[in-house]
Parts: sequence; structure tokens; C-alpha cells
Amino acid sequence: MGLTNNDIFKKLRVAHKLRDTDIIDICALVDFKVSKSEINAIFRKEDHPKYVECGDQFLRNFLNGLIIHLRGPMPEKKPTKK
Repeated sequence: MGLTNNDIFKKLRVAHKLRDTDIIDICALVDFKVSKSEINAIFRKEDHPKYVECGDQFLRNFLNGLIIHLRGPMPEKKPTKK
């Protein structure tokens, strides 16, 4: 059995020592709004009644925000002259 999106998200959170507020700020970098309760639901154990699976869209937006958070925004490309 492979890793789920929840497992990947948890591992990234631990590896980068992120708090809930950090995750909210990172998601805001890509205009993706998320609340603390949504984040906490993702980090619960699978047998918990309020457990929520981390969807592909959520993880994709978080990863895009994490790239901006770590590297900075992508510089604008200048048009090339021929």
C-alpha cells in the first residue's frame, strides 16, 4: 500500500516544521483559502469520526504555495527578441 495524500501532507508538515498558521499562510500565497479546522481534520487518525481525506486539489495548492514560500515568486519572463 502506498502513501496517501494525508501521509504526504503530514510528512511535509513535520519536515518543514510547519504550524497551522504557517500552512494557512502558504495556501494564501496561491489564493487558496483554508481554515484551521480543515487542516486539523486532515491530520486526524483515519478512524476518527471527523477525519477528512486530503484531496488532490488541496495538496496541489499547498505544494505550489510551498514552492513560493521556499523559493520566492517566479520571476517574470522577458520577451526574447529575434
